[in-house]
Amino acid sequence: MKFKYFILLSFSFLATSLFAEPVENPFYANGKIYVVVSIMSIIFVGIIIYLIKIDRQLKRTEKELNSTKNEN
Repeated sequence: MKFKYFILLSFSFLATSLFAEPVENPFYANGKIYVVVSIMSIIFVGIIIYLIKIDRQLKRTEKELNSTKNEN
């Protein structure tokens, strides 16, 4: 029973891969994919910089808190 489903599934994948026509993506056709990738990279770098800045501030605050606890 499982073998029949496997054969049916494999034939369906084979048929779709043989008769599938390539789809033209407008981002690739016009070269706009580079704009999308660059904007995503800028956003990602901005998020990383923001997280590093928050981490440094948090470490500084923890040191100040520990130093005031040790004084008391």
